[in-house]
Amino acid sequence: MTDGRGPLLLDTHCWVWSQFGQEREFSPDGLSALRQAAADGMLLVSVISAWEVALLVSKRRLHLNMDCIDWVRRALETPGLRLVPLTAEIAVESTCLPGDLHGDPADRILVATARNVGARFMTRDRALLDYSHVRVVSA
Repeated sequence: MTDGRGPLLLDTHCWVWSQFGQEREFSPDGLSALRQAAADGMLLVSVISAWEVALLVSKRRLHLNMDCIDWVRRALETPGLRLVPLTAEIAVESTCLPGDLHGDPADRILVATARNVGARFMTRDRALLDYSHVRVVSA
C-alpha cells in the first residue's frame, strides 16, 4: 500500500464493492484509505468504470436492483466521490504507457487516468498491483 493522502482512483470492482457495502472485500489499510479519500472529497471514479459496470450488467455478470443508469447516477452521488471524465490526454496516454502492461483497454484507461490526475489507484488486480508505473493501494 502506498501511504499518504490525496486523490484515490477506484478500480471498477472497488467502486462496486464500496457501493454494495462489501467492506469485507477491502483490507483494513485499503478501507482506511478509501474512507479518508472520501472524507477529503478526493475519492475518484473514472467514467470508464460506469461503462464497465454497464458491460457487466449486459453480460449478466453483475446484477443490480434497478436500471443500470439509475444505479450509476446514485453511485455517483456518494459523498466525497467525483467522476473523472475521459479526456483526449488520458485516451492517448493509455496507448503508450511505460513498461509492460497488458492490453485490456479499460485497465489501461484507468491507469492512465490515475497517472494523469496524480491519484493513487486502488485495485485487487494482481497485474495492476505489480505495474510499477502507477502508485497503487491494494484493496
